[in-house]
Amino acid sequence: QVQLVESGGGLVQAGGSLRLSCEGSGRTFSSNAVDWYRQAPGKERELVSGITSGGLTNYADFVRGRFTISRDNAKNTVYLEMNNVRPEDTAVYYCHVAVPTWGRQYDYWGQGTQVTVSS
Repeated sequence: QVQLVESGGGLVQAGGSLRLSCEGSGRTFSSNAVDWYRQAPGKERELVSGITSGGLTNYADFVRGRFTISRDNAKNTVYLEMNNVRPEDTAVYYCHVAVPTWGRQYDYWGQGTQVTVSS
């Protein structure tokens, strides 16, 4: 099993920066891709960024060029560096890992960390 804990959220002014962390436990953490999702009140959860076990990354269009995802497998941690944040980035940010096991997929989620961007 994989357990995920997000941290690093908080209040930041528009144009500022902060770094989110997702610390995972479990033997399979370093062998799986990790994603960051976010969900604003009244809106659907949306994919923000992802990183494969080999370090390949992808970004949603609305964060490309502003956010950077990275991982440190020695620390079982994935980071999301958020730069030039905007008020519309305000949301709860969730870490996610999908683990395929014996023909089915198990989805693991952290508890989320709140990011609030003031104008």
